[in-house]
Amino acid sequence: MVSRGITCPKLQSYWHYCGCRYDKTSRTCAEPDHIDHCPVPSHDLRNGRLNQTAYSLYLFIRDVADGDLVGWIDRQLREADSPNDGDRPARLQEALVGPLREIYGVSDKVLTMTLSCVLLTAPRGYEIWRQVGATMIAVDTLVHNFLHRTGILARFGTDHLYGAACYRPGGCADIIALVAQQIDARAFNPAFPAFFPRFVQHAIWRYCVQLGLDVCNGNRIDDRQSCDNVYCQIRRLCDRVTLNKHQ
Repeated sequence: MVSRGITCPKLQSYWHYCGCRYDKTSRTCAEPDHIDHCPVPSHDLRNGRLNQTAYSLYLFIRDVADGDLVGWIDRQLREADSPNDGDRPARLQEALVGPLREIYGVSDKVLTMTLSCVLLTAPRGYEIWRQVGATMIAVDTLVHNFLHRTGILARFGTDHLYGAACYRPGGCADIIALVAQQIDARAFNPAFPAFFPRFVQHAIWRYCVQLGLDVCNGNRIDDRQSCDNVYCQIRRLCDRVTLNKHQ
């Protein structure tokens, strides 16, 4: 992907690549003198940000993971593992998400969603992978808005806008993990781990998403007023907060 003939100094390494600033529409970047021979614009992706993300990821795998992403994940988890640490799940997640968060254009949501799928499907012998994958929570707008409409965020005193705050201490991810501690997921499937925050988050998402149960979402609820769905299974427990007041 990056040949020896490339002259752009940004493509020397993963660390040099910071601040590429390639823009597809204007065909400009931080090193305009090199753009005619640069491989970044050669891929017809939806926008220039995706081109930057692709090369940032490639350079991360090449330079940080030494060309072996699987080996890097395994090393990161094993080096960060401390079985008697009360913060073990968070420590192991951060061992992966922390470095990967520096890849251009990726968010905690994208990282946790992608990594959980990879880790949960790990083969035998990679038990720590599956343990970490089970604790990774992907908070999208459906999940966040569910926690807002029901009044759960207000009850915890952590009202916030959707975004990075969902992953901060006390945010959406922490609340879902706290709920997961009260649920033994093995009651739903004996093969599941007892503590399975990703399963709880996915259940909330399926309750909301149009292709799932299609109950708690903007298509079903006029967010200029409180939800009036008298058939909702959690109506008695829901505070029916008007979402637009929090946006």
